[in-house]
Amino acid sequence: MRKPAGPPALPDVGEAKRGEQGYLGYLLRQASAAHRLRLERALSHLDATPPQFLVLTMLGAYPGLSNADIARLTMLTPQTASVIVANLERAGAITRKAHPVHGRIQELGLSETGRTLLARCREAVRDAEQRLSDGLSEVDERVIRRWLVAVAVERQVDGR
Repeated sequence: MRKPAGPPALPDVGEAKRGEQGYLGYLLRQASAAHRLRLERALSHLDATPPQFLVLTMLGAYPGLSNADIARLTMLTPQTASVIVANLERAGAITRKAHPVHGRIQELGLSETGRTLLARCREAVRDAEQRLSDGLSEVDERVIRRWLVAVAVERQVDGR
């Protein structure tokens, strides 16, 4: 009597549909998940998360953002962005002040603690970021960056 066949063996990352034969969208998500895990590990000793690093990065680049601005720029839900901002504010990394014209809007900025944390986060993720471009020529990296931006811009145009 034959044994019943078990479930099919799952391919490892880089094999079959998880490799070059896979759908581009799936491969992009797979790569994103791998990179996020590297960032989580790199930031863990700072008690910071990748979404917190994103928020700090955007506030460092664009001081005076509102919670809604943060949510849009970091691609987080407004609720998630609010929780992250509240946690960073509680940790002393973020400052708030009323918008000079629209009093209900709160402008966010980095405190000295926030600037220090952002610098430490940048240092912690440097290797993970470098790994993304290892083995790429400058031309290849520019092409990939252009393609990624085009994919994101297309999303904006489609409204989806």
